[in-house]
Amino acid sequence: MQKLPKLQKFFLIGAIISLIVIYSGSAIKTTRATADNAVELTLVSYAVTENAYKNIIANFTKQWQEKTGQTVNFNQSYGGSGSQTRAVIDGLEADVVALALALDTKKIEEGGLIQPGWEQEFPNGSIVTKSVAALVKRDDTIAVSGWSDLANDGIQVVTANPKTSGGARWNFLALWGSVTQAGGSEQQATDFIGKVFQNVPLLPKDAREASEVFFNQDQGNVLINYENEVLLANQQGENLPYLVPTDYNISIDNPVAVVDENVDRHGNREVAEAFVQYLFTPEAQREFAKVGFRSVDSTVAQEFASQYPTINNLFTVEDLGGWDSIQSKFFEDGAIFDQILAQASKY
Repeated sequence: MQKLPKLQKFFLIGAIISLIVIYSGSAIKTTRATADNAVELTLVSYAVTENAYKNIIANFTKQWQEKTGQTVNFNQSYGGSGSQTRAVIDGLEADVVALALALDTKKIEEGGLIQPGWEQEFPNGSIVTKSVAALVKRDDTIAVSGWSDLANDGIQVVTANPKTSGGARWNFLALWGSVTQAGGSEQQATDFIGKVFQNVPLLPKDAREASEVFFNQDQGNVLINYENEVLLANQQGENLPYLVPTDYNISIDNPVAVVDENVDRHGNREVAEAFVQYLFTPEAQREFAKVGFRSVDSTVAQEFASQYPTINNLFTVEDLGGWDSIQSKFFEDGAIFDQILAQASKY
């Protein structure tokens, strides 16, 4: 990745102000402050949240300035959740992380940057948005009406790589749970997913890239993705047929956390915590809902209920053993996912 250019040094009344942005592994959008009362905040999130945060950040900065007189300048970085996690651990100085899954946030905690107990610091267990998995069809001739059809001949499935994408881990777990939560054995689930991945022609690095490969490069005839990403694509004119499996689906729970080590060093904890609290307000939750996320605010969820089908059997990460068990069982090197890929000859 290309580094951002360093800001040039300016001299004013003998004082030198030097602002240098250094990061690795992620593209970062920056705005910089020059006023004495300004504060800088860096948000690192996963790819498909960018459209929501555009308005949320604008609304928060306006309200914060009206309340405190202080200008907040945001740096924003969006990418695959796994890649973003590694970037933060390796030195991308996030003040707030809003990642695709709690497992990634826990890795940052294990790196010593977030204090234990972050789940209890904000409302709803720090889960700020929810979604489910959806299937997009190239056209109505594609004979897919549910999870099991993805293993059929003639189907080409586009899904991101679970090693780099939090969204793809959710996709994998949705496939797994569609078998095990319906009473099937783990061997049956492994065999089913193996057949699905024989139909996967490539593995994009994140959910946004998977959408681009499917929509813009015309690869594959079925896309597994977040429901919110599908709704957003339709808002932008794609209008391809899609379905949300309602027999069994997974609750895709997305957490947010303040990066304690960084905010204490940057001296911006107050505004960072205020921003995260703001994300749970009805105003911010409406912005998430507008781009397809299922709101964690009950009032907002009711307002947007018509755009979401009801899931008959909605299972969670805890139903599958929790993230620690899931990571070691499915996604560590040599675990079930790697074994399935090897058998499907997708290396």
